[in-house]
Amino acid sequence: MLRAIVTAAACAVIAAPAARADSWPAATVKEVFSQSREWFVRVTPGVSVGETVGFAGSPKGKHAGAEFYRRAPDRSYRLVKEITLRNPVAPVVFLVTDRGYLVALDNWHNMGFGKVIASYAPDGRTVIAHELKDVFSAQEVAAFRHSVSSIWWRTEPIYVRNGQQSIYVALDDKGSELILEAETGAWQYCERRGDAHQCRTANTSRLWRAYQEPALRR
Repeated sequence: MLRAIVTAAACAVIAAPAARADSWPAATVKEVFSQSREWFVRVTPGVSVGETVGFAGSPKGKHAGAEFYRRAPDRSYRLVKEITLRNPVAPVVFLVTDRGYLVALDNWHNMGFGKVIASYAPDGRTVIAHELKDVFSAQEVAAFRHSVSSIWWRTEPIYVRNGQQSIYVALDDKGSELILEAETGAWQYCERRGDAHQCRTANTSRLWRAYQEPALRR
């Protein structure tokens, strides 16, 4: 019931390392536009390779950076804010909403490690920055497929949903999914439980309920 058509803009940022291997291409500068083209964000890779799993002893330094640009009345784009991200090198996937919120998923060469779900406001404020343990139990994390460098906790598609205020992340091919509200950090993890599709909004109380569509913010 939560499926929707993936926009062309979303498709452009869903690229992950081929075959989910442990051989990763070098991180490069990338830009992603919102669907309306009102905003775009440019992410520049950081150089703190020593903070990533499997690269102990490598140099540590500047994290990835993000530049927020907004379209001006003359149709040019003006820099609004420049921030440092939680990613030592780069996010694997990032998306931008029509209201200028940036959602970044995972870390280069380290899927599933570090701040795997982060949202940033266009003024530079960090809305949320979650690790897997903030959303899943230790048993659930252990059940995900592990490779030399990564924990493969999600799949595709990933996109900005209708209304441009929440993000859809597919977790498997059985209907498990994460709905993240970019502007508040609220989330719902949903899965098939018996004959029902149910969701929880926390990793502690784990109260399961029917899916509730996020209210749009003015």
